[in-house]
Amino acid sequence: MEKIRIGTRGSKLALWQAYYVQDRLQAQGIDSEIITIETKGDKVLDVSIAKIGSKGVFTEEIEEQLRQGQIDIAVHSAKDMPSELPQGFSLIAFSEREKEHDVLVSTQKGLNLSDASRPLVVGTSSTRRVAILKRFYPHIRTVEVRGNLQTRIRKMEEGACDALLLAYAGVHRMGYEAMIQQHLPLAHFTPAAGQGSVAIEVYENLSSEKRQAVRAAINHPATEQRLLAERAYLHTLEGGCSIPSFALAEWKGDLLQLRAGLVSLDGSQWIVKEESAPAEQAEALGHKLAQAVLAEGGKAILAEIKKGKA
Repeated sequence: MEKIRIGTRGSKLALWQAYYVQDRLQAQGIDSEIITIETKGDKVLDVSIAKIGSKGVFTEEIEEQLRQGQIDIAVHSAKDMPSELPQGFSLIAFSEREKEHDVLVSTQKGLNLSDASRPLVVGTSSTRRVAILKRFYPHIRTVEVRGNLQTRIRKMEEGACDALLLAYAGVHRMGYEAMIQQHLPLAHFTPAAGQGSVAIEVYENLSSEKRQAVRAAINHPATEQRLLAERAYLHTLEGGCSIPSFALAEWKGDLLQLRAGLVSLDGSQWIVKEESAPAEQAEALGHKLAQAVLAEGGKAILAEIKKGKA
């Protein structure tokens, strides 16, 4: 087989993901090369992701190279992928999922979000995390901190904030576990759809031989079923990474249990639904929970958010 060209963003975490994929391919005897591509989300660091626009912030330029055949596959954090991909694109594999929870990271020891006697300034670029903090930890002040993981840590060390709210997966993969001050509860900080997994995106022009080889080397079926449920939820909500939604599917025996919901930007409204279904109904489960969330006030929350962006 010809060498597989892997497209990725150039941050250390993105490259970790690309090397992970390369190693999995190599284990199957498949040669590959890594090609780095700068995206709009990497260039524009002084504006929140929600203001740039949620669709394709970290994927547009990479998808263009897929379309042109400059690369064969694109490696992304699954949580960065829009709920609906452009015509001709698809996700063909999801890596085995890392622990999916959020963490509080700081160089200051002993920090805890629950300690109201020590009001913290917390850095995050996630509308979900900001809204959850407003609901459960209203004494916490947040500031917008964007950039790759190393840039965010540097900004924190320079005094932009006391701590950062991040996904455990990235912190773990970059070797910053010693900076974790608190592992945050899933009941409050239910993660964004796909958090903790690496997704492989392709364009329709990729040969079936390469497509099958990549899927065989990378895809983790148990994770894939979980993410199909979570992404179906997000798709029905018509949401990207700029809305404060959350979804986490977990295996409970032979059943897939999905906990998903939506929180208003000010934290005042909190809608959460939970239900189980067999694996073959993963996408139907996500769709069903999204419809329930929309009917219970989610539609009004999303309309309010869209109105604010207009």
